[in-house]
Amino acid sequence: MYHDLKWSASEKKAARKAYDTARDAALAKVMAEFKAKANAVTTPAEMWAVEDYLRQKGREIDEMFDYRYSQLPRVFARLIREGYLEENLLAGLAEDKLEDIRRILPHFAKD
Repeated sequence: MYHDLKWSASEKKAARKAYDTARDAALAKVMAEFKAKANAVTTPAEMWAVEDYLRQKGREIDEMFDYRYSQLPRVFARLIREGYLEENLLAGLAEDKLEDIRRILPHFAKD
């Protein structure tokens, strides 16, 4: 099980780079959506709806990005499935971790 995986220093570095790349992509998407919604606001009610949207997206980002090593295979599988990460960015991880990610991947529904 992926909770028992050992991470070498080089794997930790590769994992951090992939994680940061995916997080940047997710945040850029939310920021673009936020800007579009904010620019379309014409009433106070719409303004508060944008605030609600932003809070919800913040919770989703916090839930999606968990950098505990025991959770990274699950996190990476979800990020691949949701389009924030390409598997090739995980180069540098050992095959056992890549296998776990591939095994978990089908468990995340595609949007």
